[in-house]
Amino acid sequence: MPNNYMPTATPLSLCQNYLLAALPAEILARLSSHLELIAMPLGDVLYESGGQLQHAYFPTTVILSLHYVMEDGASAEIAGVGNEGLLGISLFMGGNTTPSRAIVQTGGWGYRLKASVMMEEFNRAGGRRAGALQKLLLRYTQALITQIAQTAACNRHHSVEQQLCRWLLLTLDRLPTNELTITQELIAGMLGVRREGITEAAGNLQRAGLISYRRGHITVLKRPGLESRACECYAVVKKEQDRLLYGVRSHPGMKSLPCVR
Repeated sequence: MPNNYMPTATPLSLCQNYLLAALPAEILARLSSHLELIAMPLGDVLYESGGQLQHAYFPTTVILSLHYVMEDGASAEIAGVGNEGLLGISLFMGGNTTPSRAIVQTGGWGYRLKASVMMEEFNRAGGRRAGALQKLLLRYTQALITQIAQTAACNRHHSVEQQLCRWLLLTLDRLPTNELTITQELIAGMLGVRREGITEAAGNLQRAGLISYRRGHITVLKRPGLESRACECYAVVKKEQDRLLYGVRSHPGMKSLPCVR
């Protein structure tokens, strides 16, 4: 599968990103002319460890992966970001840089916003809607921190098969389909495990009739079965996202969303 793979469909509106969809109309109107639609092919690196961020990214159909990179070059995913969130929390948390690397896990589309524009709106004072963006992004940040912490615990205490189920379920929540375009090698890299472990785990799930796998493609056949074989980590992350972003997230898998005013 080539690294420049891209889905053919393009997003219909800004509001395919749940955070943008949740903004009051006046804030979204101020930002809309600055939001640039960009294609993000599989494997693209949006920033490296320690790099200065120039933009925040709001995924619509793309899924991004945050990796921590070790001194020897080995890496593992610490969180994923899809249409429920944004990439670039270090901009408004005050750090400006981050020790993680951001790469495109599933090619697609999203919007980017210059850091200076986002920070102007983030720090806006006065007016009926003052602080709306700030409150929304801070709630999302707490949900992301939960995902990072739960991923660390999961990678330490749960089996490769349980980790794979968690990862598949979180990825499905960000897709409009039950089919993933990704290799076992890439999944192994995401989870920081050997490829043989993913091959064995995927084989177990396929023999149980829960997934269908052919090179570069995984189709989930029975989601409830995956949920039953996953550890508690998926439910913890999802519950916290739903709690913090109540009224922001809609049913996973919708292809387009109306803006919430």
